[in-house]
Amino acid sequence: MSASYRQAKRLRGQSTDAERLVWNRLRNRQLLDCKFRRQQPIGPYIVDFCCMEKLLVVELDGGQHMLQQERDASRSAYLMERGYRVLRFWNNDVLAQIESVLGVIHEALAGPVTPHPSPLPQGERELPSAFDESE
Repeated sequence: MSASYRQAKRLRGQSTDAERLVWNRLRNRQLLDCKFRRQQPIGPYIVDFCCMEKLLVVELDGGQHMLQQERDASRSAYLMERGYRVLRFWNNDVLAQIESVLGVIHEALAGPVTPHPSPLPQGERELPSAFDESE
């Protein structure tokens, strides 16, 4: 088992109240029959919740995230470069307004899945004109 999976397993055992509340509403395909994983490694990061089929990541942020906004922005950029949509919620909002939070997640799941970005820009996939048979 890799270090990131061991870390994810440890984090699952140390869930915050907000994480437990959201997980109880996402698990077992309760929302639009979508499967979510919690504390899921993606590259160098471990995301709070992820629906792989819809390429949706849900992150819950506590007060410590006020001091690491730049790091969170880099993390979100990394995930978005790989085709994921990222939703971020404050723990306080989850605890006070769980139905509103679930409504936002529901809308994201119901919307179209953005295709994964192409590995190469369109022009770089075309054959050079020297090999173009139409000339």
